[in-house]
Amino acid sequence: MVQSRLTSNPNVKINLIPMQIPEALPGVALAFTGAESFDVAGHNLLLHPGQASEMIVQVKNLTEDALKLTFRVEGNFPQEWCQIGTEGSEILPREEMQAVLYFLIPATFFEDRQAILPGKQDRLNLNFRCSVHLYLNPGTDQEKIETSDEFNICIRPWSLYMEFLPLLYREVDFIGRFMNIFEQAYQPAIDSFNVMWANLDSLTAPQAFLPFLAHWVGWEFDSVQEIPQQRRLIRRAIELYRWRGTRKGLRLYLHLYTGLDLDEDIPNEDDKQISITEPSGNSFTLNEAELGNAVLGGGQAYHFVVKLRYPKRQASGLSQQPNTIHEPLIRRIIEQEKPAFCTYELFIESSDNNRFFS
Repeated sequence: MVQSRLTSNPNVKINLIPMQIPEALPGVALAFTGAESFDVAGHNLLLHPGQASEMIVQVKNLTEDALKLTFRVEGNFPQEWCQIGTEGSEILPREEMQAVLYFLIPATFFEDRQAILPGKQDRLNLNFRCSVHLYLNPGTDQEKIETSDEFNICIRPWSLYMEFLPLLYREVDFIGRFMNIFEQAYQPAIDSFNVMWANLDSLTAPQAFLPFLAHWVGWEFDSVQEIPQQRRLIRRAIELYRWRGTRKGLRLYLHLYTGLDLDEDIPNEDDKQISITEPSGNSFTLNEAELGNAVLGGGQAYHFVVKLRYPKRQASGLSQQPNTIHEPLIRRIIEQEKPAFCTYELFIESSDNNRFFS
């Protein structure tokens, strides 16, 4: 939709093209609101608080001479709401140029008491009038001012609920504002419900919610461990219960606590960052007869060795170790996860090949 204004002897033709038109025109529902009449003729530019909107101004030179020009927007609205962008300051004979009016109102418009009209029962003004003033050859004897028709700026809250109404109801401005009341009341609860899954995942839940999630899966929330470790352990608590008392369960627990790799692709257990081995010799064999799993020369039944190895330092000298290992806590984890009749040895090997054991 385009509108223009021509004087009796115009030098230019001004067309206005709004980039965002309100679906519901002001003045349609005056019978419900009791508001004063509002001229719905002409163009209306829709503005949402905090969102930019544009009005395109097309200017055509109707003379045979080049014209220098400047733009100014005037109306009953704060001037800081509007910024003007132009393609230049001169228009050639019979040529056209465009300017863009960028409108942006504060996101807190509806909460700002300065937008209340004084002396009008504290009514919030949502409709403003403005026009474009074009100064031709400013500062010369041939200076002339051309003015466009007035257009309306309609400020409306953005409402998703209007999309659920038939088109007939969207055309009533009062219904749009009325629906926005329900949207502001119910939408926060709907948004909270849509992200409820994040509150039930220990990796994304708020820290204050972690004790509840731990209690939900029967996990002891330990303040000694760091929060990222607690999140990983709570998330895989059921899996740890399933494998408790086994090598796989112990390795998984140590992996979640220390951050060391499981190294499932490494066949040799001794080469893994978390290795759990059972020291024993070969079975005693006489010719082709084998005596079960008897061990000659010593050995300890139901005994295993746990070795934790930090990755080697990088060439830059930075350590790749994911967490600082707390040896007493490692011992407590092993005591908790191993069968009661088993004994163990613990070796912690740093990136400098220094071994500490208990």
